[in-house]
Amino acid sequence: MTDPHPLDYPAWSSLTGAHARLAERRGNALRYPPDVSPFVALPPQPEAADWADMAALAGPGGLVPLAGVELPPPDGWEVVTEVPGVQLTGEDVTGTPEPEAVRLGAADVPEMLDLVARCRPGPFLPRTVEMGTYLGIRHGGALVAMAGERLRPKGWTEISAVCTDPGHRGKGLASRLVLAVAAGIRARGETPCLHAAAANTTAIRLYETLGFRLRRPVPFTTVRTPADVPVA
Repeated sequence: MTDPHPLDYPAWSSLTGAHARLAERRGNALRYPPDVSPFVALPPQPEAADWADMAALAGPGGLVPLAGVELPPPDGWEVVTEVPGVQLTGEDVTGTPEPEAVRLGAADVPEMLDLVARCRPGPFLPRTVEMGTYLGIRHGGALVAMAGERLRPKGWTEISAVCTDPGHRGKGLASRLVLAVAAGIRARGETPCLHAAAANTTAIRLYETLGFRLRRPVPFTTVRTPADVPVA
């Protein structure tokens, strides 16, 4: 049996590889710390024991986001949300450094959280910045746009948290930051990738103009564990 492509199970590949230092584990069930990322991971072909370990890790009635993975949950688990998405890859995206971009770190997190709250690009938590490099553009000292690195499947890095303050849109800031993050990914010999909600056609068109291409449709599914599972 051939090994699955890292992008078919991006959270699993990330938490067993480049992000193993961040992984919380119970058996073969993995997750990021809750203040880093909501993503969890199961093996490509999970067994009943793996689902039981995930249920114990998440706790009774816990939410388990199975982003990008088509894994029907066992009986007794509740499907809470199902959002169609897409996965794009940037084999032809070389990236371009951005002179105006600044590296963002822990001291910038309050501003980053504020920008995310206004733009809603997807999950971004107090320690998400630890997942990789985040770049921002400031105008008048205020953070008005950012983008960064999230999942790290083997050989790939996901670009995420792409957002621009509503008052500064239409200036190409998001495009410049995506290409700047991509340049850093390329510099270490990896290939950039992206995920987006299928309904977010504006973002998908932007990524395609930058050279990203659709690899596959992916589901963004969140399931709830049974209420009577053991506590981890």
